[in-house]
Amino acid sequence: MNKRRIILLTVDFFLAILFIAADQLTKYYAVLMLKDQAPYSIIDGVFELHYLENNGAAFGILQGQKFFFLFIAAIILSMILYVLFKMPYQKKYIKLHITLVLIASGAIGNLIDRIRYDYVVDFLYFSLINFPVFNVADIYVTVAAFFLVILLLFVYKESDLEFLSFRAKKFRDIK
Repeated sequence: MNKRRIILLTVDFFLAILFIAADQLTKYYAVLMLKDQAPYSIIDGVFELHYLENNGAAFGILQGQKFFFLFIAAIILSMILYVLFKMPYQKKYIKLHITLVLIASGAIGNLIDRIRYDYVVDFLYFSLINFPVFNVADIYVTVAAFFLVILLLFVYKESDLEFLSFRAKKFRDIK
């Protein structure tokens, strides 16, 4: 591994630590200040802090499936690590690095909760539209997934992603 790649992966690692710490800190304060309390209105009728222990996934689906979530998180994190290590060191991939680090950070943030509490701490609630209660890690994953789709559809060409090819060179030459 060359020096530039090591620097970029180190930056990825420290960004992930920063994002995870921010997520865990907000959840810590949610538990400390909101647990067993009435919801706290930030913008009356629009947005509030509402403590919730979520045993499921997004929108409360798959309640109580802790080991399934741990398994899925391990697969997702393995795939992200694979892509980050295989990705060429070029400026055009910086957006993809940040996007994948955000997804990994969100997955790890919620994974920490599942391992530590057997549930995920959610506390952000848009009451105006009755949107499900969510947390900072969910924001990371949602925003990054949106940007990942944009990047894959409109920024990167198929040739930009050839580094992910599983086919050996000799099999490509047979065609």
